[in-house]
Amino acid sequence: MTTALPAPDVIRRRELAGFLRSRRERITPEQVGLPVIGRRRTPGLRREEVAQLAGVGVTWYTWLEQGRDINASEQVLQAIASTLRLDPYERAHLFTLAGVPEPAVEKECKAVTPVVHAMLEKLEPYPAAVYNARTDILAHNGAFNWLHKIDDLPFEERNSLLQAFTNPAWRARIVDWEENVPRVVAEFRAAMAEHVGEPAWKHLVKRLRRESAEFGDLWNRHDVRPMLNLTKRFRHDEAGLLLFDYTHMWFGRNSETRMTTYVPADDETREKLDRYWS
Repeated sequence: MTTALPAPDVIRRRELAGFLRSRRERITPEQVGLPVIGRRRTPGLRREEVAQLAGVGVTWYTWLEQGRDINASEQVLQAIASTLRLDPYERAHLFTLAGVPEPAVEKECKAVTPVVHAMLEKLEPYPAAVYNARTDILAHNGAFNWLHKIDDLPFEERNSLLQAFTNPAWRARIVDWEENVPRVVAEFRAAMAEHVGEPAWKHLVKRLRRESAEFGDLWNRHDVRPMLNLTKRFRHDEAGLLLFDYTHMWFGRNSETRMTTYVPADDETREKLDRYWS
């Protein structure tokens, strides 16, 4: 007996529902000018508060967040994105999940163009990925997925800092953890100086402090460091020890989006890539 798989549209609506809930829960009433009355049982905004602020019906928004088969216009999605304070990357993801063409102004803001995707592909078998300043992984090639199994993660969990502190499998791949982790946190704190009031950044720090005492201890040091090109060792399930020189390449003088490439630092790693990656 075979079990029928959910249709693609059903899966997409489920992803949309989960994404909306996760974005709603990170916004506090104070951030949007709402009074806090009494004790709140759930984190973030309530559904009716999002609906009110976005100018849509409570029932309609509830159905949208429940993954029901309803249509959303571009104007409504724009209002919801503004209410939830989505950044350009999150806003683009919202439109994709809703099955609505992304507005032209958002397409211009989108960092990962077809040209960038083509570059990532051409770099194989060397792992490469595109990150924003918050360490969200915006795009990656097949070799990067081979190294980190990023495709196994839900979209909203594809953040390298989050994975390093909350995913034991991700952490196990980093050989020199004790040496690297203070530097990574210090780099993130330095980057956050330009984003201290932004909900997405505050939500990530709050979650990391809640789920990782180790991150909390490092965060409380208030150390800051610039992001440098260094050498890193990884432990792969099949290939074993791998040594890479990684290089950060920013998309422009004032851009916070970067492509990071991992080039074998020794002949053994180069041979293992040729042998194991496909």
